[in-house]
Amino acid sequence: MRKHPVIFGMLLLIVLTGVFYIFFYGIGASSGKTKGFSLNHKIGVVSVTGVITDSRETIEQLEDFGKDDSIAAVVLRIDSPGGGVAASQEIYDTVVELKKQKKVVASMGSVAASGGLLIACSADKIVANPGTITGSISAIMQFANVEELFKKIGLKASTVKSGKYKDIGSPLRAMTPEERKIIQDLVDDIYNQFVDVIVRDRKMSREKVINIADGRVFSGRQAKEYGLVDKLGDIGAAAKLASQLSGKAGKYDIIYPKKKRASIFDYVFESAANQFSRSLKEKVENWGGVGYLYNPSL
Repeated sequence: MRKHPVIFGMLLLIVLTGVFYIFFYGIGASSGKTKGFSLNHKIGVVSVTGVITDSRETIEQLEDFGKDDSIAAVVLRIDSPGGGVAASQEIYDTVVELKKQKKVVASMGSVAASGGLLIACSADKIVANPGTITGSISAIMQFANVEELFKKIGLKASTVKSGKYKDIGSPLRAMTPEERKIIQDLVDDIYNQFVDVIVRDRKMSREKVINIADGRVFSGRQAKEYGLVDKLGDIGAAAKLASQLSGKAGKYDIIYPKKKRASIFDYVFESAANQFSRSLKEKVENWGGVGYLYNPSL
């Protein structure tokens, strides 16, 4: 090698390159929770957890898996009581688009109700645990009325508006019958959109859906009997089914979306943003927006 320093240098460079590749590949693979240099096909898992208020992160993860040719199929893990109508519908639409590229199986966790069920319906198949809480096929809108309280403490409020219904749902006065009908028509329309999804995706008659779409919840086993769920099992069963639907044989690896690296400034701003979000959420929850949400405390 002393006689051929150039060759020695090239070999050393190749070895170092291989070592660094293995090292950084291992870090990247571990962030995605999969094995490095695996020859198995891969099943991606995207989670929808908690009250659904924003769809952006979930949509990005679904789209990333859709572009990744190494992902054979996707499991959509849902552990949510539902939430905002628009956010739930946006995730639903993204899964529908993803199905044009690869198979998607929904896996229901502890709770997959209302908007959570709506999203699950977008998948090719739905797998639920026997004790999963699901159902709550409904739409809800709530308003508080503090008119009598204001009278007791001697407070008066004045409203200046440009439209007859601009302050509809105001907590300062009771709704008129005409206003209540407007809100009821709105909720009914959003409810019917939910029913339309179940009729279409679960291939059930509208009459059959209407009979169970009254806001009640079901166990996973009951939901299967009603036709809302295809199979009982955990996330492992969902991943196995996704692998089978993809047409791949043999073992598979489960991978999750890679976490984005963040600087110290990102953590500081994220902490502040989370605090602001929690504060804002408390205010919004008292506002009375419409939602696909199961909340037993309501």
